[in-house]
Amino acid sequence: MKTDKKPSVGTSELRRQAEERALAKKPGSHSLRTHQETQRLVHELEIHQIELEIQNAELCRARDELEKALEMYTDLYDFAPVGYFTLDRNGEIVAVNLRGAAILGFERSRLIGRHFGQFVTAGERPAWVSFLDSVFSEEGEKRWEIAATIDGNPLIFAHIEAIACASGQHCRVAVTDITERRRSQQELEKNQQELEDRVKERTDDLGRANEQLTREVHEHKKTEGSLQGTFEEIKRLKDRLVAENLYLQQEVDHAYNFNEIIGQSNALLHVFFRIEQVAPQDTTILLLGETGTGKGVIARAIHQRSSRSARPMITVNCMSLPANLIESEIFGREKGAFTGANERRMGRFELADGGTIFLDEIGEMPLDLQSKLLRVVQDGEFERLGSPRTIKVNVRIIAASNRDLEEEIRNGRFREDLYYRLNVFPITVPPLRQRKEDIPLLVNHFVVKFNKKIGKKITTVPQETMNALQEYHWPGNVRELESVIERAVITSQGAMLQVLDRFKTFPRNNDENEQEVKALAELERDHIVQVLQKTNWRIEGKNGAAALLDLNPSTLRGRMRKYGIHRKYLHDL
Repeated sequence: MKTDKKPSVGTSELRRQAEERALAKKPGSHSLRTHQETQRLVHELEIHQIELEIQNAELCRARDELEKALEMYTDLYDFAPVGYFTLDRNGEIVAVNLRGAAILGFERSRLIGRHFGQFVTAGERPAWVSFLDSVFSEEGEKRWEIAATIDGNPLIFAHIEAIACASGQHCRVAVTDITERRRSQQELEKNQQELEDRVKERTDDLGRANEQLTREVHEHKKTEGSLQGTFEEIKRLKDRLVAENLYLQQEVDHAYNFNEIIGQSNALLHVFFRIEQVAPQDTTILLLGETGTGKGVIARAIHQRSSRSARPMITVNCMSLPANLIESEIFGREKGAFTGANERRMGRFELADGGTIFLDEIGEMPLDLQSKLLRVVQDGEFERLGSPRTIKVNVRIIAASNRDLEEEIRNGRFREDLYYRLNVFPITVPPLRQRKEDIPLLVNHFVVKFNKKIGKKITTVPQETMNALQEYHWPGNVRELESVIERAVITSQGAMLQVLDRFKTFPRNNDENEQEVKALAELERDHIVQVLQKTNWRIEGKNGAAALLDLNPSTLRGRMRKYGIHRKYLHDL
């Protein structure tokens, strides 16, 4: 603390000032002195008196300044935020400010003369005595921390530095209550410990979870390979089911020649016998017979009586498929295998895996594909078009042809080894002219069928009409008979069947029959050529030759091949 205090005046200065004042009171001091000794003593007394007055004035001024300073100090001391205690060597309280009294919870008057050590906890009193000794000896550490108790409640005091008085008899210590801070610190430490415990517990949980996850990932990796294989198998089966569904929808939309085999002639009963013999086996079958005799229905009857009936029978008409697409249709293709192959497609052999495949008109298969078919027949394996991967299938093969395959072999149009692989169990389907006794049954069947389809109610077939139908040669066999009956049902008026087609009877002599057949074949060939010329060689469609001839397009193509009819034929006429 700074105070404004004037410097003390020296003795020589006081004497000088006193002499000046004495001379001022006695004018004419330069006159002759009488009684010099007396005057000298009086003069010294006056000077001394003036010195005393000056000193008294200085003391009064110093006292006033000291009182002001003490008053300011007392205010700072009393209202300081820190507790101050003045202690003697024995540790008794000489003075205390308001904050110090508040910390200990006593009035200041009650604290004066009390030993400060009584507020120190018993366990820390030796440290307190040592601290007090070090303060007065001005040795050792002068910072301290003690715990005090008020009414049995602990009160924590922090380090503040102790200052010994100049006399060495008293010291002043500053005390700060850090109880709340210590409690907050303890609470913080407690919370920190709890947090650490929770973190450790959570870390342990996460560690265990991580170990479990690691085991699961390991197990997942172990099964990933098999799962991938299963996925591929599921995808393959899905593709197969989709393809089968598409094929079956196409089959449903396709009009079969007839729904079942109808007849009781000896020739047909022999076919039934052959079917019963071979159906339960997985033997390859070759169906032979003219166009329209029902080879496809015979193949379906074999499949339905076999152990593979739960799987589909896939049909491939080798005559109706374009030559440039027959390989991809039968064996399948990969995406990009050729121009226009925008997606991967399963072949008919894959679709038939586990079931039956019916290769209709096998004699129409191109020679370069017959070797690939031979491999499937022998080994049950092939490759998709555009793929090097070999595919294994388990398929029963039923082939059919209206051609004389032995003649085709002699002409170099059919592989002999493939023929022998297919001709394991041949079944010849008789033409309709060889089972004329079945014609009435077939006529009645078709009348009922087309009555339902067209909405007619024909109940009678005249005997004359039935005789004409039985005497006709039926080059188109059952398929031609079905077409004739359908037209008759449409054109008939009333309940009686009226057949407007004109039929010629043929003599029973074999030579004459053969001549008639040849003449009819020539006539049919010329008629087909004329219709093709009229349609500019357009076969399919509303105005195509097949529609004008009332034939299935595949049937017309078969007869064109049979008669050797093609565009070059026009130049040969």
